[in-house]
Amino acid sequence: MKKVKTTKKVKTTASAKKAESVATCANVWSWSIYAYWFIILFFIASTFYILGRSHEFMHPQSNVVVTEEALVQSEDYIADAKEQLLAGDMESAIASLNAAIDANAASNTYTLRGEAYMQMGDYQNALNDFDSALQVDGMNAVAFYDRSLLNTRLENYDAALADINNALAAQSMKPTDVLNLRNLYAKRGQLNLWLKNWQGAVADYTNSLARAEGSVSANVYAERAEAYTALGEYENAINDYTSAVRVISEQIQAAPSQDEREAQSSNAMSYFEKSAALNLNIGNTDAAKSDLESAFAIAVALNDEESMSRIQNLLSGLN
Repeated sequence: MKKVKTTKKVKTTASAKKAESVATCANVWSWSIYAYWFIILFFIASTFYILGRSHEFMHPQSNVVVTEEALVQSEDYIADAKEQLLAGDMESAIASLNAAIDANAASNTYTLRGEAYMQMGDYQNALNDFDSALQVDGMNAVAFYDRSLLNTRLENYDAALADINNALAAQSMKPTDVLNLRNLYAKRGQLNLWLKNWQGAVADYTNSLARAEGSVSANVYAERAEAYTALGEYENAINDYTSAVRVISEQIQAAPSQDEREAQSSNAMSYFEKSAALNLNIGNTDAAKSDLESAFAIAVALNDEESMSRIQNLLSGLN
């Protein structure tokens, strides 16, 4: 009997130890869970803090209160600067814009000063101002467009293309009267043309021509013709050169000066010659001859003896 009791006692002790071990594990597991969730909550809080600081950095909230008097003063300086820019007095314009920025550092003010610097050939200061304008307002389509022009001058075409893409997006979401989508698509088409993205250039020029705002430019047709020529689509290119000449004939009388009218006429002569070359390429000799005769007539009107001689030789070759 005593032996049996001893066995039961051992079993009871073992069970107690097992229960105690389970309880200990449960407590450890419970504390592990608490620690685990504490770490998760810590990282969540840290993430929100970092995101908040990042947003503050990207979209700084100035503690400076701009008074109505400062705004009026800034607008006066900007009005003066615009007149000075139109008059070509870049130094005075920059001085006025410096004062405007001191009164109220607005995005458009930086953009105007950047344009003045760019006209002066001070490209680094121009770039700094366009960057500052976009830091103040990341949807400033004009600043993106101007920086694209600057990067084009610097032959940094990839950066120029990125800026014109951003200008298109900003103009679509936050339109400004200073720009229109017709011209923006035309500019991107030109960049794609220079980058030899022929299909992209054709698409952009087509989008430009489809827009209602602004006026159609003969250059858009002529440049799309270049892209079509590179793609081997000669008939489309010929049609575009014809359209370019038509636009010039419609707009030439409204040209502001005789020099401008002569420049447009010279462009039309060039388009006729290019069309003639394409017509010859596809075996359309009669159309090529007609194009050259039109080009010769323009050369005579311009009293351009060099072009007259060149075109006459081409005509003689056809005959």
